[in-house]
Amino acid sequence: MGRPKSFEPDVVVAQAMETFWTKGYAGTSPADLAEATGVAKGSLYHSFGSKRELFTRALDLYGRTGSELAEESLSRPGTAKECIRAHFVLLVDMDLDGPVRRGCLAQNTVEELAGRDEEATRAAHRIEERMIELLAARIEKGQRAGDVGRDVDAGTQALFLQATLSGLRVMARTFDRPVLYRIIDTALAGF
Repeated sequence: MGRPKSFEPDVVVAQAMETFWTKGYAGTSPADLAEATGVAKGSLYHSFGSKRELFTRALDLYGRTGSELAEESLSRPGTAKECIRAHFVLLVDMDLDGPVRRGCLAQNTVEELAGRDEEATRAAHRIEERMIELLAARIEKGQRAGDVGRDVDAGTQALFLQATLSGLRVMARTFDRPVLYRIIDTALAGF
């Protein structure tokens, strides 16, 4: 009979997510994960199977957390432009104010693993698709409220905004706040 787990799996996944987000998949060693989580490598592998499986769970957590944050931001009072701008500013500020400028875990995963890891690429794509859905829904809500023109194609505008957001998260690694805010305002001037 094995020893009972002395850690909370959800907490370990969140700690692993932070490590993968900062160091990348390839740059994160089993020793890094053990240090970040406080769980011995053997226990990590016994509980999660492999570094790859832990990464999958970390990506899933990142997607859920990001979706919840976006839903909350986009449902606040205000026009569609105001809510979307506030959400983009929040993400840029989080990128700039963190201890390390690391951008978006989903985007980082695509940059690192696209073409080599289909499962990770699909997971990152699902995260982006969810954001597109949320943006399109907020634009459509703005159309119903009259603050977004009926001639705006919500799906196409949401795709454009997601592309802008992906670029912003990459640029947040090296550009300063005023530049990033100008990009946000330029992207939102189109509707």
